[in-house]
Amino acid sequence: MLIGEVARRSGVSARMLRHYDALGLVRPSGRTVGGYREYSAEDIRRIFHVESLRSLGLSLRQIGRALEDPAFAPSALVSDLVRWTEDRLERDQELLRRLRAIDASAPTGWQDVLRVVELMQGLSSTSATRRQQAVLTRPEGASVPAELLAGAVLAESDPNVAGALRWALARSGSDALATLAAGVHSEDVDLRRRAVLAIAELPESPGAAAVLADALGDPDRTVRGHAALALGRRGVTAAVPTLVGMVVEGSHDVDAAEILGTLSRDVECADRIIAALVDELTAHAADSGVRIRLAQALVELRGTTVREVLRQLAHDNDPAVALVAAAFVGVLEERSAKGGGDEDS
Repeated sequence: MLIGEVARRSGVSARMLRHYDALGLVRPSGRTVGGYREYSAEDIRRIFHVESLRSLGLSLRQIGRALEDPAFAPSALVSDLVRWTEDRLERDQELLRRLRAIDASAPTGWQDVLRVVELMQGLSSTSATRRQQAVLTRPEGASVPAELLAGAVLAESDPNVAGALRWALARSGSDALATLAAGVHSEDVDLRRRAVLAIAELPESPGAAAVLADALGDPDRTVRGHAALALGRRGVTAAVPTLVGMVVEGSHDVDAAEILGTLSRDVECADRIIAALVDELTAHAADSGVRIRLAQALVELRGTTVREVLRQLAHDNDPAVALVAAAFVGVLEERSAKGGGDEDS
């Protein structure tokens, strides 16, 4: 079979067949009277073997060894090919991520493209200082894809850089909730913590409260705490049990107590909060530190019930608890005398 017909039937160009011949990879078994290459059935089978190995990513030199050296074992080479392919896919995924980020920024010119590329390069630096500078020194008003910033927030372990990223994300005006919400459901607890903290600092957006409410059930105390503080600041009373738990645990207890005080402006919610705090006082009768924190939370609330509970605590068997409670009773009485409004409403 002549080279032209082999090319048509095999799909391998005549030029490539000549190249295979020059390399000694597939040499035609015969020549015609006119000197033209003539391929046998065995030659054609070898061509298909070459093409099959090429489809796996082998170089022509490796293919030659595989076909000629009986001792050439495929296992090591295939393992190398797997590793090289994985590396290439990783590079391609990174390229795709960059291209999508640039596309999402809706660039109007190449300067916009270059700014986004420069930001991505800065964020991928091993230097925390450079990553932070990349966020803080971007031009005012420059469009940055929310997905890019959100992805950087989820990946950032340095607290200073993470703070700068959350600040930039919150003021970007873009909707990054979908990316951050995926982080809230990650198996990586550090990633969940970063995601909830970032959502907490976003301007209120539809769906954010629902994501944070889901995080109240997270097994990690820090995740639950970030979610409860954010929800409480937004007036969501579902955060009350977690906020009370934070007072008991001493985790951001001052912030939690202040938010409980704000939520207690609703009379029905106030009754729930007082009841929960009193229950915890009973449950931790032997823990002075917990009871003092609970007293500190009570003083943030309003109502005669709160004052009565603190008066009882002022006679507590624990001198430290009694001293703190007595001081808080004085604070409430002074507040009432100044017209601060200490009556149940």
